[in-house]
Amino acid sequence: MFETAQAPVSGFDFWAAVSIFVIAYAMIAYEKIHKTVAAIFAASLMLILRVLTQHEAFHMEALGVDWNVILVLISMMIIINIMKPTGVFEYIAIKSARLGKCDPVRIMIILTVMTAVLSAFLDNVTTVLLIAPVTIIIADALGVDAVPFLIMEAIASNIGGTATLIGDPPNIMIASKAHLNFMDFIIHLTPVIIIIMAALVLIIKIVFGRRLRTTEERKQTILQMDEDNAITDPVLLKKSVFVLALVLVGFVFHGVLYYEPATVTLFGAGLLLLLSNVKNPRRVLAEVEWPTIFFFIGLFVIIGGVVKVGLIRMASIKVLAITHGSLFAASMVTLWFSAIASAIVDNIPYVTAMNPLIINMAEQLWPGQSGIELLQHKELMPIWWSLALGACLGGNGTAIGASANVIIVGMAGRAGRKITFFKFFMYGFPIMILTVLISTVYIWIRYYVF
Repeated sequence: MFETAQAPVSGFDFWAAVSIFVIAYAMIAYEKIHKTVAAIFAASLMLILRVLTQHEAFHMEALGVDWNVILVLISMMIIINIMKPTGVFEYIAIKSARLGKCDPVRIMIILTVMTAVLSAFLDNVTTVLLIAPVTIIIADALGVDAVPFLIMEAIASNIGGTATLIGDPPNIMIASKAHLNFMDFIIHLTPVIIIIMAALVLIIKIVFGRRLRTTEERKQTILQMDEDNAITDPVLLKKSVFVLALVLVGFVFHGVLYYEPATVTLFGAGLLLLLSNVKNPRRVLAEVEWPTIFFFIGLFVIIGGVVKVGLIRMASIKVLAITHGSLFAASMVTLWFSAIASAIVDNIPYVTAMNPLIINMAEQLWPGQSGIELLQHKELMPIWWSLALGACLGGNGTAIGASANVIIVGMAGRAGRKITFFKFFMYGFPIMILTVLISTVYIWIRYYVF
């Protein structure tokens, strides 16, 4: 039933790409060299050895840098850097702490759930950019380690982003290929995400219930704070909220308006720079997480190299082939292979490689059909949902599995709270396995039992 795996690109290009990928990943994982240095050097090797041409690396979205993602990140960082002096993050921090009665575990749950909900309606990268600064302020005030909070928020952002079409880039890509709409994702993915979030809250209570403690003095200090006093520049805050609201509306309707997300955020950043009357933008631009931005650029080029030589396609086809035409088996393999693969490589290029494979499989199974009738065949739909769940939830497995993870790690490092690759792995990978197990049961019951 399935297309048999063809030999990948042979010779120097293939082995060069694989070697660079493995060595770069090892350097990032073991952190002997800064991850940004490792990514930039590995990407430059891809170019010097002509695995990728410069045109492919910087001008072809399928193989190289996704400038849409890069510009969204830079633009949102600019907006947030302008908002910081207004005191809004301190306001949210005090409000959240008081709502959680200054109990660290309750506050972690509040911030985690808030992150998941926002990530369903914004993109998850934007959400963690907004929540992380608040989290660090709260942790400092309580005298507790901010790292577990930040990791749980990164995980929650990927879980919440799975629930909707606009929450995570892989869902946008799947929707584009399969011609799915916003409500399709709400109907088919949101129910299982609610269950998964309930499980995550339970995990937080079990794991951190006795580990996170603060003093009564710190609690009383925070409870006596008035969040309204935290706002230092209400005029700039109003302008910032207005622009941020425009950006969020743009995110929701960008498909209808035919604007890419980068266009929306770049306009927002430019408008807020203008409205805030910034005399010298040097400070705002200097505070952009440039090491994280260049890490992404390098990572896109590295993954582009292994995509070009056929490594991801070869692995994907072989895994799909073992199902021997069973659609239930195809769903399960797609789910689990997507989760494991997305923990190792960024889920965006992975979904790019998988989309045509699923379409090819459908063409072989139902050769008499085409167009929407083929892409949305009743028996094919569980495989699309398996791909979405596997790719989005699998990103929680490692610190580089999803864009939100990389952002959180970068912001934590900048604030002096280092999150190592293995520390994230120790939290993220077991949670990733649990969430995929829940998704397995969900897909089996919803699409193959009833």
